[in-house]
Order: sequence, then C-alpha cells, then structure tokens
Amino acid sequence: MALRDTSLPEPSGPVPAASGPAGAAPALDPSDRGRLLAGAHHDPHALLGAHPVPGGIAFRALRPFARAVSVAVGGERHPLVPEGDGLFSGVLPLASVPGYTLVVAYGDTEYEVHDPYRFLPALGEFDLHLIGEGRHEQLWKALGAHPMTHQGVSGTRFTVWAPNARGVRIAGDFTYWDGTAFPMRSLGSSGVWELFLPGIGEGARYKFEITSQYGHRFLKADPMARLAEEPPNTASVVTASAYEWGDQEWMRHRGDTPVHRAPFSVYEVHLPSWRPGLSYRQLAEELPAYVKDLGFTHVELMPVAEHPYGPSWGYQVTSYYAPTARLGSPDDFRYLVDSLHRAGIGVIMDWVPAHFPKDDWALARFDGDPLYEPGDARRAEHPDWGTYTFDFARTEVRNFLVANAVYWCEEFHIDGLRVDAVASMLYLDYSRDSGQWEPNVYGGREDLAAMAFLQEMNATVYRRCPGVVTIAEESTAWGGVTRPTDTGGLGFGLKWNMGWMHDSLEYVSHEPVHRKYHHHEMTFSMVYAYSENYLLPISHDEVVHGKRALVSKMPGDWWQRRANVRAYLGFMWAHPGKQLLFMGQEFAQGAEWSEKHGPEWWLLEEGYHSAGDHRGVRDLVRDLNARYRATPALWQRDTDPGGFRWVAVDAAEDNVFAFLRFDAEGAPLLAVSNFSPVVRHDYRLAVGDDVVAWQEVLNTDAARYGGGDVTSPGPLKPVEGCLRLTLPPLATVWMVPCLL
Repeated sequence: MALRDTSLPEPSGPVPAASGPAGAAPALDPSDRGRLLAGAHHDPHALLGAHPVPGGIAFRALRPFARAVSVAVGGERHPLVPEGDGLFSGVLPLASVPGYTLVVAYGDTEYEVHDPYRFLPALGEFDLHLIGEGRHEQLWKALGAHPMTHQGVSGTRFTVWAPNARGVRIAGDFTYWDGTAFPMRSLGSSGVWELFLPGIGEGARYKFEITSQYGHRFLKADPMARLAEEPPNTASVVTASAYEWGDQEWMRHRGDTPVHRAPFSVYEVHLPSWRPGLSYRQLAEELPAYVKDLGFTHVELMPVAEHPYGPSWGYQVTSYYAPTARLGSPDDFRYLVDSLHRAGIGVIMDWVPAHFPKDDWALARFDGDPLYEPGDARRAEHPDWGTYTFDFARTEVRNFLVANAVYWCEEFHIDGLRVDAVASMLYLDYSRDSGQWEPNVYGGREDLAAMAFLQEMNATVYRRCPGVVTIAEESTAWGGVTRPTDTGGLGFGLKWNMGWMHDSLEYVSHEPVHRKYHHHEMTFSMVYAYSENYLLPISHDEVVHGKRALVSKMPGDWWQRRANVRAYLGFMWAHPGKQLLFMGQEFAQGAEWSEKHGPEWWLLEEGYHSAGDHRGVRDLVRDLNARYRATPALWQRDTDPGGFRWVAVDAAEDNVFAFLRFDAEGAPLLAVSNFSPVVRHDYRLAVGDDVVAWQEVLNTDAARYGGGDVTSPGPLKPVEGCLRLTLPPLATVWMVPCLL
C-alpha cells in the first residue's frame, strides 16, 4: 500500500542508480510467513529488515501493492526479488549489516524511505519494568505515539499495551488504513507492542489493527492518544506539545495555603456551551475575565477528555489522555488554562474513572478479551449507564488511571480533579440486585480494589503535584473520604456535600408557610459538617432533566422566587464548606440548562424587560464572592468545629436561621437568614457581649440586587447580650463587628 506523500520524509538525495540485483534470500518458514501476512506474528523484526545469512546479508521488506523494492547501499541500489503477497527479498555479499534505505516504487513514482525494521526498540527496559509493576507514573511518556529522533532518524514511536493479542499492526491515513505493511513487535511479557516508523510526524492519523487470540481482526483507537480526531471521526492523531507556559507565578504559589483553609468558590462550566461556538483560545479571551469579575476563585470544567457523544457532556470518555478536539488542539487547551491562571483563577477538571463506553473502536474488549474491564460480566457492566467499569484490581489498569490523573495535573497544570461517581466505584452492589454481585473476601459490599485505587491515585497526585486538590462526588456515608490514606482514609481533599444540597433544596422548594415543618433540613448538615472536608454543590445535575433551574425551584411569584434565590445563596456562602455554582444560576436563569444552547445570556441584555432583575442576582454573587474572600471567618476554619456557633437554630416558626463564623483570631461574622416573606421587626438574637457593635456588610434584600431594601443602617449595639434586628423578607444578612 502506498504511503501518502505528505507523511513521507524528504529523500536523502537523488534516488541511487540501479546496480546489480540482490541474490536469492532463504525462504521464510511457511508458518512464520503465514502469521506475518495475517498480522499475527509477535516478532516481525526477526523476519523483516536486514539479517546475516550464509553468503552475506539478507534483506526482506513487506510493501503491499508496491511494483518494486530495492535496497540502497553506498550510493547504489539493488533490486529485491518479489516473493508474492507484497514481500520482497534478496542477499547482498556484505560482511555486516550496512546503513541502508529502501527505494519503493508504486506505479511510476519511487520513494526512498528508511526501513522501520532496521531499528532497535525505542522503549527502554526501565519503562517496561515500571509498566509491569504498575508504577509508571508518567505512563503517557512510554505508551502511545511519540514523535522523536531515534538512531539519528526522525519519526514516531508507536507503543500499545495489548497482552492478549496475537498480533498488532499500525494502520493510518499514511497507509490508506491498511495495516499490512507495519506489524509491531511484542516486547516480551510486558504485553507492550512497539514499532518506530521513520518519517511519520505530527498530524498523522492512526489506529492499531489488532488480531485477537481468536483470529478476529479489528481497528482500535490508541488508549494513550494525546489527540483524537474531532467526533464523529474516531482516529488517534500524532501530536507533540510546543506550548510555553506563562503561569510560573501561579504554579509557584498555588500550594501556599491548604485548600481547606483557603477561600474556595467555584464556577462550574460546560465549555462547549458556555458560549456556544467558541474555541479554547476564544474562550480564553472571555471566560477568565468573566470569572474574575464575579470573584470566583476557581472554575470547574465538566469533562474535557475526548468523548464521542456530545450530549453525554463528556461523562462517556473514550480517549482519557486527549482534550476534546471539538474546541481545538491540546496546546489550545493549555492556553486556556494558562489564561485562567494568569487571571488568578484555579482550574478544576471533572475526571471520570468510574466507567467507560462500549464503543467497539475504543477501550471495550481492547485486544479481543476483557482488558480494561473485569472479566466477570456482572462486575464489568455498569447497570445505570450501559457502560463498562474499570478493572481496578488489575495492575496495568490501575496504572493507566493513576497516571492519567497525574497527566492532567502535570501536562496541563490542572489544579484539581473532581472525581465523578465515586460511590458507584466503592460498592460492589451499587445499583445491583441480589445475585448480580459477589461479596468481597471479608463478606462485605465494599470494593476493596476500587478503594485501593482511589488511595493510590490521591497519594500519587498529592505527592507529585503540590497544591492540587482532589474532590470526591460521593453521596453515601462512607467514612474517611477526606481522611489521609496513611490513616485508612481515601485521601481526597474535599467531598461534595450531597446531603446538604438535597436537604437545603428540599427546604427552599416548600412554600414559606410549610417550611417550619422542614426546619431540620437546613440545620441537619451541621450534625456532620466536620466529619469530612466539604464543598457545597449546586451543580449541573441539579438544573437539568426536570429538576428545574435554581430560581424555578422556588415558590411564589417572580419577585419571591428571586428573593428566595438571593437568600439561599447568602445562606450557602456563609455555611461551613466551600461553594460551587453552575453557570447560568449566577444570574437566575429560569430555564433548565441545555448543552445545545448554554446559559441564556440574553436575559442580561439591555432592552429585556427583566434584565435588571437578572443582573441584580449576578451583582449579589459578585458581592458574595468579594465579601467572602475578604472575610477569613467564612473559610479559614471550615473544618474546625470551633469556627461555628448557632445563634438561632430552633426558630422554626419564624423560618429564621442565625449563626456565627469565626476566623483563626476569633473575629466573627454573623449570618442571619429569614426564609419567610414577612419583615420581622425588632428580632432578638442572643449574640453575647463580646462584640461592642455590629455593622451590616451584606443584605440580599438590597435594592441593587432587586430587593425591597429593608436594611439595618448604622452600627447596632447588643443590649444584655441581645442584638435587635429588622430582618428583611426572604433575605440573608451578614454582619461584622465595627467601631462606634
């Protein structure tokens, strides 16, 4: 099969003049020949290339559809003898293997190329040792497609782990997707196959043509590809980074303060729909400025890794090492991260190690047998999503995932990984009925292999990448999710507080007259608030699939719904734990999120009759973040019970909640929420006499936010330990000490 001109190196000079033909080479063993042509030979380098034989050096090349092949040595070329089926061979009377090239003729065109089968393996023994041990923490540097110079020749090294395959070949646009010419060699017991292809460089599209132990042949995308074609195309693409980072200052200081003792408010973004149609580089011109203006400390990107089905939002990953090509190249994605860092914004990325789709060109039954997924179909099938789960007990699979976590942090400067669907990994019986799962060796339902994997992943990321935080989306009462691994915990830095999210949204969805019966739903979170390091999430999951947008969950008329949202956000930002808010909710978008259309930005445009209402909510979010970041009491002791004290915990009849937050020096902030639609005059709160006077610093009922402007101006002095306030309706007020 002819090579594409664009993928070939320039000839080293004029094609050598023809000389005498080579002599006849020893015939191949029929078994070897058959396996070679069938793509099922483990060592094609033993059959192809140049080898000493009696009488000289035998040369053999496999070039399907070539008209003729010659060996060029010392400025002369020697035609090889056709053996049929694309094989050409001959013997030259030489004492040792010389430097040589091949001259391959297709029709009337000749190409001078280097022979891939004259090169030593381009992957070292130490790499293979680490792969075998499952300890290659930079696995992406060993496996996949890597442009490089090998033995003085430019090309690409291809490597793939396929231990059950009988043979592996490379097919690409440079072979018209026929893999016959380029069988790979097996590197012993490692299960790794390797081939260095001279002249192949960046931009070449490729797949691995695998022959299974059952004789089936199929094409698979590279599991370690660092770039994939834009869907619906599925090929892997050879790539190398040339990006020069400009975020040195950010990287130098991002680990100065542990996350749980630092301000941490997150804006969750689905990149393809935030501003539909924008590329990574175009997003870099708009997203950092928007997030910085609103005062969020971090963005969380819904999965960036390549996925075939857009409406999956990235949670059905097929190329774990490739940023989606829908928005640009890997270096374009680096540019976006760099731009966010230079704006002072951290970048968290959703990471999906719990499951992967069954697409036949991707990871599923990669070499013809279960490989990345367990062999037991009951364990392999994920019942909720029609996907496969990873085999966390397999050394190489665990290594694939641990290295992938490190890859995003090291290669793309990602500051945090939010790990999706952790609960589905931890329990053997997750969404499974009796008979569909087997207990662990201790008779329990815990997946011990998944637990060990998460511990290894967290420990490795924290060791290699100072300042990075891992965040668990874990919805059960599993103990020690954020406890260090050396004390038996899973080792995450933060955990999504799903209980707080469900309870608080349930509370605010009720009409105010009924809220007194659900008062505990807003206070129960403090019973367990310090059992883990928590993040409070109002994520994309809460504003899709019939759950309604945040403002649409609220009861009452339009004014009351917005007031409820403002009061809720004020309560949320003051509550112990970090915060996360999904895009569109920062300006009270009324419709559910759609990945096709993204946020309803037109609601903010001049001329829209309610634009001021939506801008008011966004102004509040901006002020919440600004006051939050400036007030250590709201974040410095998030994991310390001494940093919180209830002031009004049982005012169910009033729908009022009040509490104090304290910073490391004991300086307080008082947060009071009134979730009833009436003004409460002269409301008494027992705050004590430690503070001489209090000053209102934030009021979600302020006119600039769209409220009724019921405020408490001027310093307020406690009398006999009681502070008398006027509480605005459906509002949250923050107060701090002040001087009289």
